[in-house]
Amino acid sequence: MARKISFINYKGGVGKTSLIVNLAACLAKEGQRVLLFDFDTQSNASIWLLRLERWNKFNATGEGSVYSIFNPGTARIKELIIPSVVEGKNGEKLLPTLDLVPTTFNLVDLESEYDLDPKRPPYAIFQEQLAEIEGNYDYILFDCPPNILRAAQCGIFCSNEVYVPSNPDALSLIGFTLLIEKLSKFHQLSASFRSVEMGPPAQVRGVIFNSIKTNVDIEVPKMRMQLRLNQYRTARRVAQSAKIFNTQVRDAMVVRRAVTLGLPVNLVGQESAQEDNVSHDYRQVAAELMNHAPEI
Repeated sequence: MARKISFINYKGGVGKTSLIVNLAACLAKEGQRVLLFDFDTQSNASIWLLRLERWNKFNATGEGSVYSIFNPGTARIKELIIPSVVEGKNGEKLLPTLDLVPTTFNLVDLESEYDLDPKRPPYAIFQEQLAEIEGNYDYILFDCPPNILRAAQCGIFCSNEVYVPSNPDALSLIGFTLLIEKLSKFHQLSASFRSVEMGPPAQVRGVIFNSIKTNVDIEVPKMRMQLRLNQYRTARRVAQSAKIFNTQVRDAMVVRRAVTLGLPVNLVGQESAQEDNVSHDYRQVAAELMNHAPEI
């Protein structure tokens, strides 16, 4: 069964998309079958992996993007998957086991323009279709916006795990606290739509410190986050195995260069022989994630 994981923090600007794109690429390079859903209306993950010229074709019509399963409602997830999404200059497939379901700016219409049927909320529609293809993957990752509105609800409802990208600042801690509150309310709201086969609602299982700038001391922010995590664990509001990842992902210019090139960091030039670069950080996060599987 695929591990279905949402990445979300109620604070924006924590480097969530760079984390999820590069984590997905590292998992794929390890031979894992990975499907990445872009549920953030900014479309950053889609633009990054498709490159702007390919993404523009989706944005021009909206066809082929995730919103098309809701409006006009004739598409299905299995038809939207872009297999082996990462391509070289000549169209060669660079990461054969990394697939993408892209989004475009029209996903914002799901929040206000979409005619909601209370008996068939978007997350229930999405879950039914995801069940058709999830057996084809080892990991299904959801890039969620910094809220739990309709788009994010699709990923969270289907997930078994939630991870929180974080920066070493007070706003990330506030965003994490708000996330736990909103997550609990959504689980109550959606409880009647869950089936036994889906398992229990997803809980936060980890916090990943990301985009750490040089010479920034994160020990105090990390201690504060650990205290909050311990409180929630005692109150059973996060998974009992929830932890702060040992690996901390550094900020680096190569990440911005990778976006420009439309490639994950682990495909940008030759990786350094030294185990002291951001590509190594992403590989270590992937290894921690693989070893942090939920209890059966």
